[in-house]
Amino acid sequence: MPAETAPAVTRLEAAGYLSVGKANLHEFAWGITSENPHYGDVANPIAPGRIAGGSSGGNAAALVLRLADAALGSDSGGSVRIPAACCGVVGFKPTFGLVPIEGCFPLAPSFDHVGPMARDVGECERMMTALVPGFGPAALGSPADLRVGVAWTERAEPLVRRRVEAAAERMHARPVELPLPGDVGPAFAREAAQVHEELWREHRELYGENVATKLERAFRLDADRVAVAVAERERYRERMAALMEDLDLVVTPTLTMAAPPIGIGDLALRERVIELTFPWNAIGAPALALPCGEAEDGLPASVQLVGKPGDDALVLAAGRVLERAL
Repeated sequence: MPAETAPAVTRLEAAGYLSVGKANLHEFAWGITSENPHYGDVANPIAPGRIAGGSSGGNAAALVLRLADAALGSDSGGSVRIPAACCGVVGFKPTFGLVPIEGCFPLAPSFDHVGPMARDVGECERMMTALVPGFGPAALGSPADLRVGVAWTERAEPLVRRRVEAAAERMHARPVELPLPGDVGPAFAREAAQVHEELWREHRELYGENVATKLERAFRLDADRVAVAVAERERYRERMAALMEDLDLVVTPTLTMAAPPIGIGDLALRERVIELTFPWNAIGAPALALPCGEAEDGLPASVQLVGKPGDDALVLAAGRVLERAL
């Protein structure tokens, strides 16, 4: 039970938002399915039998069902954007450190972000004005005025690829070659293990199997492997900064597929689901996920708009323009 309210919540309350409840999610926010052994699985309201995404799956479901008009999620590897993609809503991961994470139970602190979720980009913008003092929506004329690249669409299922590439055309994007990060995962896992060390020692038997498995693996990591991962993350950050120097925005799929079926499990799905979301946590760049049309099995595809760290207002403005065009 929290002793006090997180600043991100108090800022929204000060702006007139009212809390209507706490949503279910993946245990400790460490997972991408929101299949929760303690409180039950989060159902996907638009796709029975499919995951709602995670970790903030309950938020996305609540938005679809109109139980809430806005939601606040955490995103350490895609946990705002993945459920937004699975449920056909909007999720925004701000630049690292822009929205305070104090008062939120951490997952991997140097990867953790707090961001808004809503049914449209405009509401995410309104939440950001409350969450970040001095933040204001950016004015944007034609996307043709921006330098936009499109990447990673070849990794997606055929209909997801088609929808994302159509969205990229609306943004006048040109193909660009961007790498995915190397093996950064051990750096993430070590941070999570450090967060849970005391809880694990005292309450090991209370953890669900999914998170327990990941923690057991994390505790076995040796220092040399973690050091290699930390160095790889820094190289990736520098390389992406250089490659994006001549770009204002990058367009990618949010997920390579539509919402997968329930029952496959986080451990089996995880690497593929976070493939295109995790890179932006590794470098701390702002990333917006919004639905962009019907994909496989009639489920929504989601396009991801990404900017340089600090260009949050531009990403949201471009998302607003793209949303209207779609």
